[in-house]
Amino acid sequence: MPREFDVVCLGGGVAGEALAAGLRNSGLTLAIVERELVGGECPYWGCMPSKTLLRSGETLREADRARRLAASRVDWTVDFSKVATRVRWMARDLDDSRPAGALEATGATLVRGDGILTDARTVDVGGESLMARRAVVIANGSTASIPPIQGLDAVDFWTNRQATLPPELPASLAILGGGAIGVELGQAFARLGSRVTLIEAGPTFLGHEEPEAGTALRPHLEADGITVMTGDPCVAVERPAAPPSHERAAVVLHLKSGALITADRLLVATGRRPNADAWRTAGLGQTERGWLKVDPATLEAQPGIFGAGDVTGLGGFTHLAHYHGQVVARRILGADARADHTAVPRVTFTDPEVASVGMSEASARERGVDVIVASTEPGASARGYIHDFQGGLIKLVGDRQRGVLIGATLVTPRAGEIVGELVLAIKLGTPLQTLADVIHPFPAFSRVIGKSLGELAAKTTTGSVPG
Repeated sequence: MPREFDVVCLGGGVAGEALAAGLRNSGLTLAIVERELVGGECPYWGCMPSKTLLRSGETLREADRARRLAASRVDWTVDFSKVATRVRWMARDLDDSRPAGALEATGATLVRGDGILTDARTVDVGGESLMARRAVVIANGSTASIPPIQGLDAVDFWTNRQATLPPELPASLAILGGGAIGVELGQAFARLGSRVTLIEAGPTFLGHEEPEAGTALRPHLEADGITVMTGDPCVAVERPAAPPSHERAAVVLHLKSGALITADRLLVATGRRPNADAWRTAGLGQTERGWLKVDPATLEAQPGIFGAGDVTGLGGFTHLAHYHGQVVARRILGADARADHTAVPRVTFTDPEVASVGMSEASARERGVDVIVASTEPGASARGYIHDFQGGLIKLVGDRQRGVLIGATLVTPRAGEIVGELVLAIKLGTPLQTLADVIHPFPAFSRVIGKSLGELAAKTTTGSVPG
């Protein structure tokens, strides 16, 4: 006989945890099926270990900066075992006993194993059937997408899972993919001492951002010794016949141009794909790229079946998965909660950070918006000189007719902290005239935003800025 619950959730990641918290003390029974570790990708193989690696590299870069700003001599030697130990500690040593306990403390039942959605109300786990009386939630996330490159399956490559918990520091590292994962890990390893080559098949890296973002970040990556190659896709991978005696080269990459790249390690960071095997046979709709097709507002795939987090293709961010879990919980409880994706922030935690929210200039023009733009260099501000930072970007995109901010991109130290103000402005549709009247503290980096907001406000149909 099947075990019956009010709600069954496929996936015990961030969305599942938020769902459990939202249903706590509601009187509804919840089963959460998890095949790996409670908490999902972020705490073990994603956000936490990768940002810890970046922080280790950042401290070394700051030591270098001290030679210019504060010291006549600074000596250090990379102790990679210390870095690796701290990274694994931040990744909970791949032990999910505490988050699993916290999940069960909400009243949820944790069922470990591979769950398969067999119909609109039934999930099979290792021969046992779980039946949902009220709703099924699909929140089983995504995994690394491996491109069909000749010879790639014959070499021992890394994905984010190996790169964020590295067993050793490679002498050289080739990275396929110039998205956030590739760029972040590339900078982290370069600062720790690896010779890094970043290979992006498209014309620009960080392709989901404004093109100016990659242009601004590139000199900083190159200053760390990273070779950035764009517009030259990898067409084949092989093991070298005779590795050079001075290094343990394990892989050779053949690029379309004919260029050859040799490296000790290869990291494949070419995007993500949904974990669709768990629900594909249940007849649910999928997007062109294979993601679970849901209504962006209600997050329903069909009546009584919800999608949450990465698996929906609406955004691969921990904060968005948590938000989705909250919205789904409220809908299950009967509230008319609706997800709003107008102002979902994203941050690439390089040095400097890249933060953005809302629409790009190009996407806004494609939608017929009467676009206005203001751009400035945060390094030219008082804080830029104090911080000894040059070569950044602040780009704001507005709607002239509505007189509101619709998009923002920042390449600057503290960008991830600064962007919150702009997220709120876009979500609420705060008039540019009001935003231009906000007082920003001196000499913070955020003060530069005030100047750009004033420029945008002056370009609106009203054309008057509060004095």
